[in-house]
Amino acid sequence: MTDWQYPAAELARTITHPASGWYRPVRLVPRHLFVPRWFTSGTDGWAVTDGPADQKEWFAAVYDDRTLVTRVGALHADHADAGTTATGRPTSSSTHPALVVQMLRHGRLTTGARLLDVATGSGYSAALAAHRFGDQNVTSIDVDPYLTHAARDRLDSIGLHPEVITCDATGELPGDFDRIVSMVSMPRIPASWLAALRPGGRLVTTIAETGLIITADKQPDGSAVGRVEWDRAAFMATRAGDDYPSMLDDLFATVLDQDGDQVRESPFPAVNVMGAWELWSLMTLTVPRIEHRIRQGSDGTLTAWMLHPDGSWARASSAAGATTAIVHQAGPRRLWDELDRFRWWWLRDGSLPVYGARVEITSDGTTTFSRSGWTATL
Repeated sequence: MTDWQYPAAELARTITHPASGWYRPVRLVPRHLFVPRWFTSGTDGWAVTDGPADQKEWFAAVYDDRTLVTRVGALHADHADAGTTATGRPTSSSTHPALVVQMLRHGRLTTGARLLDVATGSGYSAALAAHRFGDQNVTSIDVDPYLTHAARDRLDSIGLHPEVITCDATGELPGDFDRIVSMVSMPRIPASWLAALRPGGRLVTTIAETGLIITADKQPDGSAVGRVEWDRAAFMATRAGDDYPSMLDDLFATVLDQDGDQVRESPFPAVNVMGAWELWSLMTLTVPRIEHRIRQGSDGTLTAWMLHPDGSWARASSAAGATTAIVHQAGPRRLWDELDRFRWWWLRDGSLPVYGARVEITSDGTTTFSRSGWTATL
């Protein structure tokens, strides 16, 4: 074995097993060639790490089961000067290998099935699929022309030649496919996916700003029917340009400590909504485009904010150990009221209805979730 094959074999043993069809691809695909440089978050921003400058650190990072950020804002790690500290939001990454394999497994790939790998990124997911099922059965797309160019070169360097295309995944797709597996979150299912999916085909994706994995099989009438899987995942959201739209920083600064139109006591403590996957997912499906902020004071006080582009906002604070919260909110919607409604549901039923929900997708991409009397439509 060469130096990288030892940690690659350990990674394969960690995230799969020798009887799995994904064991050999994980063991034999050199992930380090797909991630030569990456960003690491620090107090001042994102610092770039050059893998070849320290092979031991390089292999330790890429053969660990973790996500490595490869682009911040419009800056690729490959293009960042040594010592650069980037600021902004991550816009591309090499997803941790266990999640890549998890999504491919949900695709129920079979020999001869034609796969569309949405969001090429580093090219690692396309490499795993091409290694197992053959170049001719794999097409990978990404909106970023540098990523597709780099991934194509890196795939070629290890003898893999799937089709890699620069393409907006929300628009027309380059062909028709038996499987569509997305390594990027979608705000809704594009109609073009239903059009490109062959009869009996299967799509797998996550919904943006949720922890939900959606699987659905195409029906004879052009719709697709499936479910929210019981396991969970979250990816970066799809983007059309170099960066994501600006966040609601101005609204946050304005309402940071305002009283609001309504002040009340909630019977529940403040909560980090994004850390409570079911609550986070339900809130996004109910009021899409919510942003969440969280802050813990030195005295243990937890304060959580919810913000919405329509001007709605809510702030809840709980002292350390408190079982209630003081809630301030304003705007067209009472965001914390929606959250408390779901928390009451959880207490009443012992669970929330989103995981395991039925999913129905019409040919225009309209997606309806339903379970135990609850429904939501995107």
